[in-house]
Amino acid sequence: MRVFVLLFNARTDNEGIHTIKVGERNVILMFESEDDAIRFALMLEAQDFGNPTVEEFDMDELEEFCNSADYDYKIVSEGTLALPPEGRVEQTDWQPDAPPSPELSPAEKPELSQSDLEELRRRLEELL
Repeated sequence: MRVFVLLFNARTDNEGIHTIKVGERNVILMFESEDDAIRFALMLEAQDFGNPTVEEFDMDELEEFCNSADYDYKIVSEGTLALPPEGRVEQTDWQPDAPPSPELSPAEKPELSQSDLEELRRRLEELL
C-alpha cells in the first residue's frame, strides 16, 4: 500500500519528516490520499510552519522507519479532514537550517557487504 507523508527539505542532506507530538511520542501521519496530505500541508503553511513537500512511500518501508526511529504512526483514511494541532513544540528534533552531516573519513565509514548494498539499492529504488 502506498501512503503520503510530509517532508521538509525533501531530497537533501537535511531532510525531516513531519510528526505530531502525542504525549511523549512522535507520530507520523500517513495519508491514504495525496489530496488530503496536500490539504494538511497547506494548513501547516498557513500556520507559518514551513513549506512541507508531500511525498509518496510504501507503507511497509515507513513502518520499518518508524520502528527503527521509535516513532508511532497513524493512517489518515481518505476523505478524513486532519487538522494540525494549534500548538507546536518549541524545539524540534530536526533543525531546518542545520548544516549537512560531516563526511566520515574512509577509516570511519562502515563496511557493507555486496548483499547489503544490493538490498539498500533495491529499497532506495522502491522509494522512487
